[in-house]
Amino acid sequence: MNKKKREEIVDQLLSKSESYGFDSAEIMLSSQKDFEVSVFEEGIDDYSISESRGLSFRGIKNNVIGYAYTEKIEEASVEWLLKEAMDNLETIDSKDQEFIFGNEENLPYKEINQLDPSYKEFTNEKKIDLLKKMEKEAYAYDHRVSTVNNCVFGDGEHLLKIKNTLGLDLEEKSNGFFLYFSVGVKSKEEIQSGYSIDVGNDYKKIDYKKVVHEAVDKAVNLLGAKTIKSDNYPVIIENKTFASLLRAYGSIFSAESVQKGLSLLKGKLKKNIAVSDFTIVDHPHLHNGMASRSFDSEGVPTKVKKVVNQGKLETFLHNLKTANKGNVKSTGNAMRYSYKSSVGIAPSNFYVEKGQFTIDEMVGSIDRGLYIVSLEGMHAGINPVSGDFSLAGKGFLIEKGKKIRPVNQVTVSGNFLKVLQGIEMIGDDLKFAMPSASSHYASPSIKVKFLTISGE
Repeated sequence: MNKKKREEIVDQLLSKSESYGFDSAEIMLSSQKDFEVSVFEEGIDDYSISESRGLSFRGIKNNVIGYAYTEKIEEASVEWLLKEAMDNLETIDSKDQEFIFGNEENLPYKEINQLDPSYKEFTNEKKIDLLKKMEKEAYAYDHRVSTVNNCVFGDGEHLLKIKNTLGLDLEEKSNGFFLYFSVGVKSKEEIQSGYSIDVGNDYKKIDYKKVVHEAVDKAVNLLGAKTIKSDNYPVIIENKTFASLLRAYGSIFSAESVQKGLSLLKGKLKKNIAVSDFTIVDHPHLHNGMASRSFDSEGVPTKVKKVVNQGKLETFLHNLKTANKGNVKSTGNAMRYSYKSSVGIAPSNFYVEKGQFTIDEMVGSIDRGLYIVSLEGMHAGINPVSGDFSLAGKGFLIEKGKKIRPVNQVTVSGNFLKVLQGIEMIGDDLKFAMPSASSHYASPSIKVKFLTISGE
């Protein structure tokens, strides 16, 4: 179906919504084209191309909202969507007031270009050739590489359109790619693994050798790892690892989690929750940011904000419903993960501001402690209500200001809020971790006063 026909169907839905009894209505139209390929021993291991498109209708009557969606964007779906949404509305017993955004204040939208047209020149054949080069590079880089476990390239293009009966008519296109590479290395009878990722939307900046070398170096550096005695140690958490920990606790900054009593930050707004040089930014306008966007899933303009500013919790992340309950304005963080989902909350490019210390300076400040490069089990080992965590860790033992040997088979335990309050140094090495479906987390390396390490 061409664009003109889709627009006609959208307009039909909106124009007929009033006759069905809706006070206001909204259409979300999204389409996604995805490609993913993996290579193993110079042959294609997996190859997939997918394309999806769908439309959702949201209508409000007496402050209650009804939903309906379809993959069939055709005239025959118009009446069905309107009836389905009204039937859905009549079964809802929630007392929360719902909203469709009309931008009555004429808030401005930041123009963001998230579509790199050159990605179409990067053909699927070139992507496969790139992966084969990565495999060869790994084996040539270090003789201890025994296997390439994962060699994956994925990318996609996304279109999002929001139009409603209150005059809103927005559209945004974006694209992006990811590279995931992991290896196993072997020395005598010992095997260690390491991985690296690269994400972005500027294909000209892909440096496949850098990705390969980082993964191999991580694995090689862990050869000879063994556990250490259980104790409380000063700890440096590597940048991407702390970003992953921040991601695991990302829901605590959601106003929805706070209002439901599911966040350890409940009751702490405008209070100091971290040391004074710790700041977290939500930056939806970041150039080439993987989660940059000019408007959220309700059509509210996005804005740059310091969620934690010099240790103080300045704001939670809001959509229209939670903002109304909290008697504040939406922060532009409404998120629908697809046209099929209801409205939730998510950050955009969410990162800890970098500090002034180099890794060498941070390591040099520790007489005996740990440099953590991996924390595993975050899906089960954290509690967003209490803040407690207990995670399997890998890294390096530090003695007299130097990394002396690798460490594994340890459990790292602590409390996220106490970690923020026990930060002693913040690195200058800000890095982004692997993005989630809608958000991208980053951090510099962080030195914490101590964490509980359980080993031998």
